[in-house]
Amino acid sequence: MQNTIPNLDTLEKAYDPSDFRKIGHEMIDLIADHIEKVQTDEDQPVLMYREPEDELLFWKQDFSSDTGMIDVFSNILEHSISVHHPKYIGHQVAVPALISGLAGLMSDVLNNGTGVYEMGMAGNAIEKIVTDLMAKRIGYSSDASGLLTSGGTLANLTALLAARKAKAPTAVWEHGHQEKLAVLVSEEAHYCIDRAARILGLGNDGIIKVPVDSDFKIDTNILDEYYSKAKADGFYVIALIGCACSTATGSYDNLNHLADFAEKHNLWFHVDGAHGGGVVFSKQYKYLVNGIERADSVVIDFHKMLMTPALNTGLIFKKAEDAYQTFAQKAQYLWDSQDTREWYNSGKRTFECTKFMMSIKVYAILKAHGEEIFEKNVDTLYHLASVFSKTINDRLDFELALIPEANIINFRYTKVMMGRDINSLNADIRKRLIASGKFYIVQTRIKEELYLRTTIMNPLTKEKDLISLLDEIETIAATIA
Repeated sequence: MQNTIPNLDTLEKAYDPSDFRKIGHEMIDLIADHIEKVQTDEDQPVLMYREPEDELLFWKQDFSSDTGMIDVFSNILEHSISVHHPKYIGHQVAVPALISGLAGLMSDVLNNGTGVYEMGMAGNAIEKIVTDLMAKRIGYSSDASGLLTSGGTLANLTALLAARKAKAPTAVWEHGHQEKLAVLVSEEAHYCIDRAARILGLGNDGIIKVPVDSDFKIDTNILDEYYSKAKADGFYVIALIGCACSTATGSYDNLNHLADFAEKHNLWFHVDGAHGGGVVFSKQYKYLVNGIERADSVVIDFHKMLMTPALNTGLIFKKAEDAYQTFAQKAQYLWDSQDTREWYNSGKRTFECTKFMMSIKVYAILKAHGEEIFEKNVDTLYHLASVFSKTINDRLDFELALIPEANIINFRYTKVMMGRDINSLNADIRKRLIASGKFYIVQTRIKEELYLRTTIMNPLTKEKDLISLLDEIETIAATIA
């Protein structure tokens, strides 16, 4: 069968700059109008909740229809949660600075993967500037080196791979596991640490979860006991992981105490600062991570406290060689040189060989607003959390799980009718709150007790919004009772 030349009209239309310009202008106007509305119209819902099957049906019908692109984008806005809404106080997802969204558009259209320098000249150079800045704020010397990667989960896994490379008695990367390896971590650590350790092949017993104290910080008084037991059980402990802060409660581990312990036992000291590590940019709150500069590696999400769209995570190593040794291997078709210490070929240091230009989103914020915007954001969110916790304490029918250190507040409604379970009552309150669309909050369990959980991520959230939340909870509770 003879090959025929295909009709290129459709393909050419997909790359037509004039169509892109027209739709782009309309789309920017649509998004700007949406953000303006959710920021100013108090009756605008945070989300219009639909059951999963109903949502799927809607999009199946849309997919088979001849909906225009602007209508599609409009529907996506209507069917998505509005993180820019002042009453979005749920998950730990940044409210992106708008300039970073434009940088994301440029990243997507250019599609320059940064694994190889020639494919990502600007992206790699800008990534070095961004990660060097983060290293400086952590308190590292010029010997430090870092990279950006897609999320805290991947960053923590990469850090533990570096720990294994540096501290395991034999070369696991080359020869496989010869010993039973283990890590010490708080029982309050994010689940991605557990997942990373399992991917490394440590198994259940190699993930040594140390209980926390009354403030939900890793109990440093019993570290020796857990370390000694691990050794007695035949494990070779390679790393100690500190939380800055824990995901559920927002508690910061005592990093100096952990650093002392790691140095005493020659362990790799890693700090998971995915959420709360952003305080390194704040003069007022940096004390929460005193000792972070002693860590061998640190993870901080730009897409949490630092106003950047997900996913965008910094992984910084105290010693540059640790960043380069983790994935040391040959790839002749990618790199002329097999010298591992090439910051400009980021594929040598990450899982991601084709990595989008995430650095330009952070860079755009820094260029547009200056580094101080990060400090102002952290200070505002943490101050709001302090105000909210005091407001909760002043209400007779509410209680806090603990006084928050970060912008994460766990609380619950405590006025219950005879025979009513407090956990199910608070679960029902949240369910009705979400259905109303007036607020978005989540829930968690702390020592088997259910709490309502808010994470204040929007610096445009006001004290009146938080008071309104408690009023609405009381109203809902009265109807349930």
